[in-house]
Amino acid sequence: MRGLSLLSLGLALVLRATGAPAGDQPSVALTPLPGKVRVEIGGRLFTEYLYSGQPRPVLYPVMGPSGIAMTRRFPLERGPAGESRDHSHHRSLWFAHGSMNGEDFWTEGGHSGRIVQEDFRIVAPDVLETSNVWRCPHGDGVCRDRRRLRFQVFPEGWLIDCEIVLLAAERDLVLGDTKEGGMAIRVADGLRLGSQGAGGRGVNSEGATGPDLWGKRARWVDYYGEIEGRMVGVAVFDHPASFRHPTWWHAREYGLLAANPFGMADFGAGPAHAGDATVPKGQSLRLRYGFFFHNGTPEVARVEAVYRRWAAP
Repeated sequence: MRGLSLLSLGLALVLRATGAPAGDQPSVALTPLPGKVRVEIGGRLFTEYLYSGQPRPVLYPVMGPSGIAMTRRFPLERGPAGESRDHSHHRSLWFAHGSMNGEDFWTEGGHSGRIVQEDFRIVAPDVLETSNVWRCPHGDGVCRDRRRLRFQVFPEGWLIDCEIVLLAAERDLVLGDTKEGGMAIRVADGLRLGSQGAGGRGVNSEGATGPDLWGKRARWVDYYGEIEGRMVGVAVFDHPASFRHPTWWHAREYGLLAANPFGMADFGAGPAHAGDATVPKGQSLRLRYGFFFHNGTPEVARVEAVYRRWAAP
């Protein structure tokens, strides 16, 4: 991989951002390390992009502006006593889908596919680009993708802007209608919604809350609650240019929050296969989402205003 070749040459590549969306904000630093890229803001850990030793690339850990872990530790490492251990394929923050030409890339195991990074580049002080191939259990490639991740500092919080272009490189690509997929985060247990025995709350851009978030269309969804005595939250944004905006949400009270524009039948938005999407050979499909980590409630963090600023042309 190009990233590994950079390391083998002993190149210590650390790029620092000189700008921010507004005000005098701390700088962003991207540092390539074996199997991962470390992201720091003002010298503090924000996240690490892990591309080796995982069934798919993931971002872990993810620390909010207060230094609080915003995603569940399991299964990437041993978490605190009592941490939930369901759904071992929910790895912090990731993108996957459960039906890619009939192959499952959402779950894990011998019958599931893998997303393998082929290359990465740091193309700007706060931007990481990667190239990946989606491989069936028997090794054949189903499709490819290109990803662009930008790590941003806003006065109200920290944001990961994720743009993914799925490429039907060798054959038509059919993304099947299933709720099992999307741009996803498994939040820390303290952000799970109230019916799960936690104090978390959820709200979307249209005013729906709690269990009514699941399967609904919205521009954004925010999970927030108290962790370590601090009110913190994460809002997941769907960009207006993303496929089938505003997307549907696989938003579970136990802590999964996924933007999923393909699960229409599962979400009750159409008949069987209504959400299928075919990408003809040689063409592509573009998705773009944001993860905004903030302190305070959505109102205090001005989530709607941040969304509009992020989504503006």
